[in-house]
Amino acid sequence: MANEYVTLEELKSQFQIEPDDTSRDADLNRARASASRSIDKTTGRRFWLDPAPVARTFNPRGRIVRDDDGELFLVDDIGSLTGLVVESGSGTSWSTVTGYETSPDNALADGQPVTGLLRVLGTWGTATSRLRVTARFGWPAVPDDIHEAALLQASRLFKRKDSPEGIIGSAEWGVRNLSRRDPDVWALIEPYIVPGF
Repeated sequence: MANEYVTLEELKSQFQIEPDDTSRDADLNRARASASRSIDKTTGRRFWLDPAPVARTFNPRGRIVRDDDGELFLVDDIGSLTGLVVESGSGTSWSTVTGYETSPDNALADGQPVTGLLRVLGTWGTATSRLRVTARFGWPAVPDDIHEAALLQASRLFKRKDSPEGIIGSAEWGVRNLSRRDPDVWALIEPYIVPGF
């Protein structure tokens, strides 16, 4: 398993499980992975960073925003400028594009991803060309809110085995149904949902 937003040690600590007790590691790891991937699916993005630059090809149609400053090409989250290459073309014919700025300004310095490439007072080409971006996609670091949401959701998933029918009981509260969505997890991840996703 890789790219989980909470560690096995953190989840064990949540349940006061001794670090050397490995009897529940498989269940805990499954909960960590499920919580992390469900956050990715719900937000429409991922918060781990590619270890090396990866090439992705985009159809610019529907991804170009025109304003007075030029054309802004909306890209998947880019978490590092190391190895960033932008090319225009199609098939086997690609030309390197220069003269663009990353957007929003200071995104990486603020712990946010780059989400757009701006051609200042310029255009991104014809509608028939494609844009290929080679970059380290993802976020520069996992935000604290996402980490906490993953810890809460993984804890909830791990405990779910104690309530297979979605009903949980307690001497203090009596019997009640589990809510479909944890309101605390939702409050933590909602600001990170890609608009329109």
